[in-house]
Amino acid sequence: MKTLPLLISVPHAGLTIPDEIKQLNQLTALEIMQDGDEGAREIYANLENNVAHFVTTEIARAFIDLNRAQDDFHKDGVVKTHTCWDVPIYREPLTSELITTLLTRYYHPYHHRLTKLAHSSLLLGVDCHTMAETAPPVAPDYGQTRPQVCISNANGACPRYWAELLVDCFQNYFSGEVTLNQPFSGGYITRYHGREMPWIQIELNRATFASHTEKGNWVLAALTDWVKKIQ
Repeated sequence: MKTLPLLISVPHAGLTIPDEIKQLNQLTALEIMQDGDEGAREIYANLENNVAHFVTTEIARAFIDLNRAQDDFHKDGVVKTHTCWDVPIYREPLTSELITTLLTRYYHPYHHRLTKLAHSSLLLGVDCHTMAETAPPVAPDYGQTRPQVCISNANGACPRYWAELLVDCFQNYFSGEVTLNQPFSGGYITRYHGREMPWIQIELNRATFASHTEKGNWVLAALTDWVKKIQ
């Protein structure tokens, strides 16, 4: 299979606690997993050998959220105080020095890498996520049932017709609803790095309508179809 001219980002698949805050963490392994993108590692794994660039991290979203602005210090911000299910993360508040250390060691290198990889030879950056079947408390659609797939272009990070075409490509493989910019319009990675090259965000529902392998195969097939139509 020909390598797709895509830059893939999978920012929320990690489960690792940074060494710097291990003694302060009070989350269980299950709570760490539930705050991240469950299934993302397995679903998107087959993209790694089929795209131009694949970027991910081992660090869990509960501790560093790469899809937040570096100055977003809300409780569900870049260095969180609570999980998306509103569970307190730390035994005591983090110092400003420790927060700076976390950003320097884990946040900035990820974004620097995405910036460095942006190139005119690539068609698109794709930020890949999974979403809870029912929206958690921090979500804009709290309590609502989500579509199978949500495609987001941050209202301009890539041409709208590209996003609409990607919706159509995903709909050819996923039997349920595929939406554009609902319930998500695109996160920080899509908005920020969309200034460097076209970007889009994909959110896959974690519901068990298909296995991780099936979902991953459908994502690869949909992206392959999209690239053929755009090129």
